[in-house]
Amino acid sequence: MILDKSRIDEHNDQLAAKQQQKFKFLATTLQDEGQDVTALLEQISAFQIAIPSWALGTGGTRFGRFSGGGEPRSLEEKIEDVGLLHALNQSSGAISLHIPWDIPQNATAIKQLAASFELQFDAVNSNTFQDQEGQEHSYKYGSLSHADKQVRDQAIAHNIEVVKHGIDLGSKALTIWLSDGTDFPGQQNFRHSFQRTLDSFHQIYAALPDDWKVFIEYKPYEPHFYSTVVADWGTSLLFCQKLGEKALGLVDLGHHLPNTNIEQIVSRFLMEGKLGGFHFNDSKYGDDDLTVGSMRPFQLFLIFNELVEGMSSKEVQNPPLSWMIDASHNVKDPLEDLLQSVEAIKIAYAQALIIDRKKLEAAQEQNDTTVAQEILQHAFRTDVRPLLAQARLESGAAIDPLAFYRQNTIRQELIRQRGIKTYTTGL
Repeated sequence: MILDKSRIDEHNDQLAAKQQQKFKFLATTLQDEGQDVTALLEQISAFQIAIPSWALGTGGTRFGRFSGGGEPRSLEEKIEDVGLLHALNQSSGAISLHIPWDIPQNATAIKQLAASFELQFDAVNSNTFQDQEGQEHSYKYGSLSHADKQVRDQAIAHNIEVVKHGIDLGSKALTIWLSDGTDFPGQQNFRHSFQRTLDSFHQIYAALPDDWKVFIEYKPYEPHFYSTVVADWGTSLLFCQKLGEKALGLVDLGHHLPNTNIEQIVSRFLMEGKLGGFHFNDSKYGDDDLTVGSMRPFQLFLIFNELVEGMSSKEVQNPPLSWMIDASHNVKDPLEDLLQSVEAIKIAYAQALIIDRKKLEAAQEQNDTTVAQEILQHAFRTDVRPLLAQARLESGAAIDPLAFYRQNTIRQELIRQRGIKTYTTGL
């Protein structure tokens, strides 16, 4: 679905007066606090968050999946949906593909289609957590860590194939998430499974172009509940250090045990120059993949506090980061969920940008815990939404993307075009 730009202009005309009132008040406040509002708008506008192809359809659970209708039935329609999101917020300028769910039949045509929506291709993702139709060897007992070399070779070949697809599309990174692990004590030798995985990683790493990165994701449990091969950030970092400079860690916010201090993990990765990027989501109990910021917005802000500090510090030498959402659920319109997630991420980023760094550093050096807390709380409690809306307005996006989406009954239009009983490919 291609939006008529005039519809966005009409929407903005209706909200412009109220938006200017809100923005003027916030801008004055920020300027009084020593902030450069023009610079803030530029930073916010430049911040882009990739949309994963698998989040464009209704998610599911182990018990069922309920389509909301109008879901994209092909890679082309997935790109159209991301293009729609980007037109509404000008903050979703990339799509991340999952192979083999999204193998392009004609890479040149797919690149041209993406370019027509001003989209790029973010990291490509491999899949060895499922057996595919016609697959010779099963991943039931692992893939890159499997005791059988034939299974490992198959998984390695798949990852190298994913890299080749990514090269054709202009991507520059491969994300590897392994479901490999065990369900019972004694099922595998921990040391041997690590060494086999490292050997597999080395072979994939050797196939990467010079300007590529590989992101190694970690997860403490699920689908296996006794152990996972890449269980935590330390294991991910260990693999990265053994592989080389092109290997970086990937932090999925849902892949942590309860009460884990994720912002400290982010700081450690940055300190070592080994942070590759993020899969943003939220959760209450485990890897629920809920809308970003729906449960723990303050934690998201604290993570961005570390990111902004690290990315602006001369002491930190870390490559540019890859930002991506990784969330989907049964009960929401996927496009509405993604609009909310992008907004939550950019709110946390903007709040982190307005932290008074000099005062915070002084409070930290003086061990003034109270003042340090007040500085963070002040930034977090500042309503920066008018700042984000102004950045959208100036970039030609919708002042209120979610309101525009609903008022223009876009989901109903997608259902009319694609049907009520459609299911996104790959899920």
